[in-house]
Order: sequence, then structure tokens, then C-alpha cells
Amino acid sequence: MENRLLIQFNDVISSQWLFKHAEIPYKPLSSRELFELAYHTCNSVAMRNIYIKLSSSETSGGSKAILYSNSKKFTSIEALDDNLRIAKYFSTGSTGEKVITEVQPALLRRKDIFKTKDKDIQAQILKAILVERKIDECVNLVMLKDINRKVYFAIGDARESAAIIPLFMEAEGSNLVQLALNKWMELTQRLEQEHTFPENHMPGILKNLTQIKKWLLNLISSHLDK
Repeated sequence: MENRLLIQFNDVISSQWLFKHAEIPYKPLSSRELFELAYHTCNSVAMRNIYIKLSSSETSGGSKAILYSNSKKFTSIEALDDNLRIAKYFSTGSTGEKVITEVQPALLRRKDIFKTKDKDIQAQILKAILVERKIDECVNLVMLKDINRKVYFAIGDARESAAIIPLFMEAEGSNLVQLALNKWMELTQRLEQEHTFPENHMPGILKNLTQIKKWLLNLISSHLDK
């Protein structure tokens, strides 16, 4: 389905809107590790992921994500060759200062904390952020009224990825999250796979996914900030 927000970003926003940006060096983390931490740090319940591309290499640049907020601002997260670049695009009369005053300091703090953690905890946090991205992917597919098959597999990826993360499965409320994901997997499985996701189910699934995202964001942040 047509991704109008992404088209708007590529055709107009990225070249014509005002922006503020911050650049953060990778070391001592890999490019993928810092990209994932940046994705989580920039993300919020009010954000929607309208584009993501991951580099085939864990240690080189090439990954990129574009987030859109309900305040009508766009955030680009891009893994360059030597550092990570986060840019906030905003219209006249608005501001993108938070990328410098809030996002950059938070990411630098989390980068320092992350590098001191046990390797197993690091891996679990990164896998939990992958689940976060999968939930975002599912929301975007529903918002775009994409086909049921894609929604089904996005939910399935999120559920299966979460099921192997102790940090996730041992957290209070994880059973309710898994039940909600199972519910929507079963529903989408019964639908015509190549038909668009039905509008009458959109409010319900978006409400559940938003609740799951809020829970997951809080869970990941609690482990990143201690």
C-alpha cells in the first residue's frame, strides 16, 4: 500500500524542512548496537515507524529508520560509516531542539551504561528492541491497510522473538502481552491472506499494540537506565 508519509518525507521534508541533528560516535559499541539503542531512545508511544532498513553487517553503516510523531515531526536515524546521525525535521514555527537537549544526552548516557553490562543482558536488551521494532512494523502495516498476510507475519515475528527473551518473559505483564499477540495472530490467520486488513478491526488491534508498546518501552528503558 502507498506510504504517503514516507513519500512526503523523501520528496519534501528531507530537502525543504528545517532540521536539527546530532552525531554520535559508535565506539566502543558496534554500529548496529548504537543504532538499536538510538531507535529505542528516539521512540515513544506517540511515534510511528514509517520506514526501516537494516544493514546486512552488524559492524558497518547502512541502517536507517524514519519515525513520525503525532506532533507532525519526522526523526531520521541513520548509521553512517563512522558515526550515527539523528536528525529531527520540523516545520516553521516549531523546533527540533530536543534532539540535542534530550535525545543526544540520553543516548550517550545509555551507551555508557550499556557497555558495562553483561554480554547476555546486552543481547537480551537488543532482542527486546527488535520486538519493539516488530510491534512498530505491525502498527504501520495496519495504518497503511496492508494485506493480512503481512500483518500476521509481523505479529508472529514479534511473539516468537519475545518468547526467547528471559528479560521479556519474566517481566510482570508478559503473559498478557503474549495473550494479546496470540489473539491477533489467530484473527489474522482466519482472514483472507491477500485482502487488506479490515477497518472494523483497526481500533482494537491498534489499541492493543499501543498498550504493548508502552509496556515494552518502559521495560527496556528500566534495563537501559540502571
